[in-house]
Amino acid sequence: MNAPFQARAGLRDPFTAFVCDDATADMLRPVAVEHGWSPEKVNKGGLRNAVQSLSVSASPNILFVDLSESADPLNDINALAEVCEPGTIVIAAGAVNDVRLYRDLLASGIHDYLLKPFNVDQLRDTFANAQMILSGPRGEAQADKPHVMAAVVGVRGGVGASTVATSLAWMLGSRAQRSTALLDLDIHFGTGALALDLEPGRGLTDAIENPSRIDGLFIERAMVRCNERLSVLSAEAPINTPLITDGTAFFQLQEEMRNAFESTVCDLPRHMLIQYPHMVHDAHVAVVVSELTLAATRDTIRILAWLKSNAPQTKVIVVANRVPSGGALEISRKDFEQSIERKVDIVIGEDGKTAAQAAKLGKPVAEIASGKSAAPYTQLCNMVLSHATEDGAADLGKPAASGGSKNIVDSLKSMLAKNPKAAAAA
Repeated sequence: MNAPFQARAGLRDPFTAFVCDDATADMLRPVAVEHGWSPEKVNKGGLRNAVQSLSVSASPNILFVDLSESADPLNDINALAEVCEPGTIVIAAGAVNDVRLYRDLLASGIHDYLLKPFNVDQLRDTFANAQMILSGPRGEAQADKPHVMAAVVGVRGGVGASTVATSLAWMLGSRAQRSTALLDLDIHFGTGALALDLEPGRGLTDAIENPSRIDGLFIERAMVRCNERLSVLSAEAPINTPLITDGTAFFQLQEEMRNAFESTVCDLPRHMLIQYPHMVHDAHVAVVVSELTLAATRDTIRILAWLKSNAPQTKVIVVANRVPSGGALEISRKDFEQSIERKVDIVIGEDGKTAAQAAKLGKPVAEIASGKSAAPYTQLCNMVLSHATEDGAADLGKPAASGGSKNIVDSLKSMLAKNPKAAAAA
């Protein structure tokens, strides 16, 4: 319902209202006239009448809806979303003074919630703000901020790729001031919504089951808003229900997100590189998350070689995550870099206290971290934006050679020779 989805805004009625009482209608009509809107667009009937009317007619640019007679405002707003077109700015009013309801309504996509009784000045301020958003130079903004797509891939399970993806998406939204979508493609075990204390909904599974439904309106309804600039599409599909897809839905989701948002962060499970290689074809940056272990080193080599062969245009950022302090490393950073034949771009230290606090609060680690702990996330965000806006061919640094298994085996043998305990275990 809300910005940034503003397609075809100029073809609609500028304003429509559905109210429950005469007092609200009498307050709305003169304010509508002040803005050049027809007072006849102030209708009686509240939310129920709004849903019925908009199911058979186009949505206005600005919609005022009265929730006073609604027994379940949040569910009823979701029903309204089913009939609203993308770009409609919804202003709700009601008599329930509950901060949780207010937050839930904002998260569902409405622009503002006015607590009754409100005065005419509050009404004018809300309409003025809605008009500023509606008339904002969306096309110029997209020109100033070309779309950035980053794919985050963990070389092994448990290296913290989802944590990095969530933090990167939050940084792009809150720090870089970009409207950002986080697409969590771990269909059964994704944690994108969970890490942000959100319910994932059925949007992603519906998209996979019915790719033909995917369009701008579907994206608006399916995305779960974390804040004004960050929305999430995630899933918790039943583990006894395999989802069979040829990948068409994923491609269409990326296309629609490119049109609707200024940034997309795709949390991409590594097995999807094999099944759906096109997922990284349009990514400006691939963030490869690893750790300083032998197994992770082997898989980093393999994934870097895969990216070089299958997505040579995509710039690569290597992140060493959860690096313990005090030298308690399975392999050293120097040996890791020699084996993957390129430098590590970013090192994120082990910080269990911050990670636990972030999990308890339902916030990304980047939001909780401070000082030195926050620096790697700022660096990652800056590198993604820098790489995505650079011109010319991609520079993958020094990825693993593609000459066959000899280089990989020699590298691992070299590391094992430097690690007698690992060699003995092997």
